[in-house]
Amino acid sequence: MGHFHDVAEDLRQPTRDLRRAIPEQWAGFGELHKAAMAEGALPTRVKELMALVVGVVKHCDGCVAYHARAAAAAGATEAEVAEALGVALLMEGGPASVWAPRALAAFREFAAPPVG
Repeated sequence: MGHFHDVAEDLRQPTRDLRRAIPEQWAGFGELHKAAMAEGALPTRVKELMALVVGVVKHCDGCVAYHARAAAAAGATEAEVAEALGVALLMEGGPASVWAPRALAAFREFAAPPVG
């Protein structure tokens, strides 16, 4: 499928293992995620763009993969992603000049129509 699909897939089993090891904490995190990403004054699409930018500035490949996929699913456009990544570049500088292009590639990978 692509690199970022692979990143998300590689994290699947370790995430399940940790979720089983700490079910109460994971449930709390899940509820926080659900509440934070719910439609509100900011649409979910914008919140996913914000999370993608944080993934870039934190240099988190899993975060980039997950939030690029979620941004695509929430209806973000490539122009919106690019503009959000411009903010990451402003705030993070040089490291974002490496991670922001990765995030754009991740978004493109998840936004692309399935092949086959």
